Amino acid sequence: MNGVVPPSAIRITGEDEMTNLLLLLACLLAGMALRRSGRVGVQGHLALNAVIVHIALPAVALRSLHAMAFDASQIWPVLMPWLLFGLGFVVFAVLGRRLALSQASIGALILVCGLGNTSFVGLPMIETLHGRDGLGLGLLIDQFGSYLVLSTIGIFVVTLYAAQARPSPRAMAIKILSFPPLIGVAVAIALRPVSFPSELDAALARLGDMLAPLALLSVGMQLRLDALREQRRALCLGLGYKLLVCPAIVLVIVLAREGRFGMAGHVSLIEAAMPPMIGAGIVATQADLDPHLVSTLIGVGIPIGLLVAPLWSWGLGLLS
Repeated sequence: MNGVVPPSAIRITGEDEMTNLLLLLACLLAGMALRRSGRVGVQGHLALNAVIVHIALPAVALRSLHAMAFDASQIWPVLMPWLLFGLGFVVFAVLGRRLALSQASIGALILVCGLGNTSFVGLPMIETLHGRDGLGLGLLIDQFGSYLVLSTIGIFVVTLYAAQARPSPRAMAIKILSFPPLIGVAVAIALRPVSFPSELDAALARLGDMLAPLALLSVGMQLRLDALREQRRALCLGLGYKLLVCPAIVLVIVLAREGRFGMAGHVSLIEAAMPPMIGAGIVATQADLDPHLVSTLIGVGIPIGLLVAPLWSWGLGLLS
């Protein structure tokens, strides 16, 4: 199997490899401007979040996973987000309590900084730093790694930290199984033997394309830069883990396993160095897991991540 995914599943082209990154920043600034102008209500972001969770995220899962082929040689890169999320769960649960953070803040850190923005920032960054040959693997890491973690264990974390009382196993199972993006994943896998008509594929692509712009508009509407001082401990903990510890762990594991960095190792390192996941931030906000901290982590994390990831890639070049 030469290709990990068919060309139609990758929507980034050589001419606009930085378009997604510019779009993220533009929508973030537009959301901030809308909030400051008073043209949208204080809760205006909630409507955007509902559209993202119930329409855009399921469309992304349905289209991407339905068309994706999997190669057993890619198992380790796909497992990488699961490993980092599990470790993040332990780190944030322990250090969060020691820093006297609230349960909601700890849940927000686990969900948002345990997962990276491996799609909307990660794919353009892979093409910029490594080339188009790494895009297929990047999409696998995003869909079967980050995205599937969010749709399963991530919803367990949401249920655990958002509830006032410890939820019953039945309530937790219902919450996970009724999560719209997970339903999209299940439908995509069930329909893999069936070819989608080009019109349906195009419609799903258009719906999925709403995710990044709407998510960053929502984050911008909630972002309060004046709250940086009061959130500095949680912010340093979350971004320190996501942008420094995660890629360092992948660096050590790849060197220990293979002794050198091939394409899989390089792509895995880039994806591990991505800023906090936008989709996870929307899910955390929906569950009222410290929305102000979530918006700050994403709003501050994305521009910092755009600088940190190339530094990791440059440092890797010195080791190669």
